[in-house]
Amino acid sequence: ASRRIIVSAWNTADIDEMSKAGIPPCHLLFQFYVADGKLSCQMYQRSADTFLGVPFNIASYSLLTVMMAQVTGLQPGDFVHTFGDTHLYVNHLEQVDEQLSRQPRKLPIMKINPRVESIDDFKFEDFELVGYDPHQAIKAPIAV
Repeated sequence: ASRRIIVSAWNTADIDEMSKAGIPPCHLLFQFYVADGKLSCQMYQRSADTFLGVPFNIASYSLLTVMMAQVTGLQPGDFVHTFGDTHLYVNHLEQVDEQLSRQPRKLPIMKINPRVESIDDFKFEDFELVGYDPHQAIKAPIAV
């Protein structure tokens, strides 16, 4: 088992440059670990916009975990999401109420081209989301 595969987006020498979008990286560290032939990922997020950001972060890092598992010859394991400051903005409360009123739907299946063997070789066409049945999008302003 390995617990040493760590990627940090937090480079103190470049924080000012990284903050040009307004804020430094919110999801700043992730770690892959291997146990029982499965690759899992834990991501630490220092600041989490629960309504707008977190769903995208979950999807992104879950996909990255599946991609990395494939190119390393492992089975995908878990995605564990750890938060520092988790928040809901006041101007998102109506949208959150709408989201919470919806009935959950069956989760889709992500199919990935099994011939891809390097993380750098993935293309958009290598992914197929099967059985995705989303509700209508809920719009909300970004709050920084």
